[in-house]
Amino acid sequence: MKIESSIILRAAGHFLLPLLIIFSIFLLLRGHNEPGGGFIAGLVAAAAIALYLFSMDIQAARKALYVDPRDLIGGGLVLAVLSGIPAALQGKAFFTSLWWPVELPLLGEVKFSTPLIFDIGVYLVVIGSVLTIVLNLAEAEEKS
Repeated sequence: MKIESSIILRAAGHFLLPLLIIFSIFLLLRGHNEPGGGFIAGLVAAAAIALYLFSMDIQAARKALYVDPRDLIGGGLVLAVLSGIPAALQGKAFFTSLWWPVELPLLGEVKFSTPLIFDIGVYLVVIGSVLTIVLNLAEAEEKS
């Protein structure tokens, strides 16, 4: 049984998807010094795609995602583990936080860090996990 979405829900889905993705990136980048981080940012991004799924259909949601959610899980896990290697190469404990100041033309000095790399990995794992579940449930519902 296919449920047709309303015009309002479709319009809201198209409008809110990019806004929620931008907000999730804001939460991801803010999480090192204030509340936020990879987990909650990943939930917001997954909710954005899920809203798009409900407003459109499964194929449109998969197209908006660009990659298979299971690939996001694997990539996120690899990235999270790789974030511990720079400290180990410097003779410090695995997952010791390291910061690298980088001078950017318009932004000035920006500090990149291993916690940011770890949070990006968590972000990808959460998006992949939630969307794997949601998309599989939606496909099972569509078949029945």
